[in-house]
Amino acid sequence: MYLIDKKIILASKSPRRKQLMEAAGFRFEIKTRDVDESFPDDMPKKEVAEYLAVKKAEACLDFLDDDDAILLTADSTVVMGEEIYNKPEDLADAKKMIRALAGKTHIVYTGVCLLDKNKRHSFSGVSEVIFDEMTDAEIDYYVENYEVLDKAGAYAIQEWIGLCKIKSIKGTYTNIMGLPVREVYNALKNWD
Repeated sequence: MYLIDKKIILASKSPRRKQLMEAAGFRFEIKTRDVDESFPDDMPKKEVAEYLAVKKAEACLDFLDDDDAILLTADSTVVMGEEIYNKPEDLADAKKMIRALAGKTHIVYTGVCLLDKNKRHSFSGVSEVIFDEMTDAEIDYYVENYEVLDKAGAYAIQEWIGLCKIKSIKGTYTNIMGLPVREVYNALKNWD
């Protein structure tokens, strides 16, 4: 039995989104496609994650092979000031990102797009994260012992950095992991 008994197609390669969907008891299947993640340079940074989630959904419309299916796409961005910290290019870039975020406050935006053959609903989850200061040894430890290259901002809240170096969060933990599950649940519960 499922509380949300709808056919959900999760168009995401993220193992964290899959984990969150399973933990929340959703019935879903995964279908993926590589989508260009560029966005207009002049777009306000707080709108980028939702823009990319919608862009991904529009690129995956053909996944809706069933009239009852709902497509779910998402994208997370880490924003501090006017800078977006996307996935790092390499380990040196990851260390540079974490060094920039250390001791400061940043915002995690996770844009979500839900789409069926008749309607589209998109929104962003927003969470504020405050990191403790970090030594070079701590940054090196994290980057060298965890998979950082597939994560916006080069970190995951559920790993060492989240356990030991996050001073506080305002907003939801799941949003920082990559999917604002409460908001997704409520949107699907009220889907007509």
